[in-house]
Amino acid sequence: MRLRSALYGLLSRPVELVVRRWNWKVALTSSVVRGLIFFFANIGSGWHAALGAMSAEYLYRAITSGFYGAITQHLGEVEPEWEGAVCAMIVLPLASHSLEFLVHWLRATPHLKTSIVAWLCFTVFSTLFNHYAMRRAAMVVGQHSKSIGHDMRAMPRMITGFVAVMPLWAWRRLRSREA
Repeated sequence: MRLRSALYGLLSRPVELVVRRWNWKVALTSSVVRGLIFFFANIGSGWHAALGAMSAEYLYRAITSGFYGAITQHLGEVEPEWEGAVCAMIVLPLASHSLEFLVHWLRATPHLKTSIVAWLCFTVFSTLFNHYAMRRAAMVVGQHSKSIGHDMRAMPRMITGFVAVMPLWAWRRLRSREA
């Protein structure tokens, strides 16, 4: 599907494409990893502050990441692949981090600047990785999904492939110019 069609679908059928396809796999993994990021970013203010930041992030992500995962999964159907990836990398951080900033600002997370920088860097890579993995049938929910155990066993291969994407692309470009 083309990007324009995918975006139109998200706007015209949000219940079907985002709510009903809430991605519990992404919600689980994202809330655990991001909760740990907030914990370690705030440990300098003590255990209480670090646990508070981690708990707020965990609860926020446990709810919202499933929706963002559904959007990423939908954008994973876009051709060419890079258009869906770029769109996901722009749309999802804007949506998620605006609300996330508000949650942590309202609860007075002590090291909010440090947390934001760490979390923005993580979001760029995690969004692209989720898009990559979902295009390869990992971390998806619904009709063609496999168990989370299967997905976790596929992670070493997914991570290796994801890390190799840019070097392989550059190598192919270089080789095609030489031919």
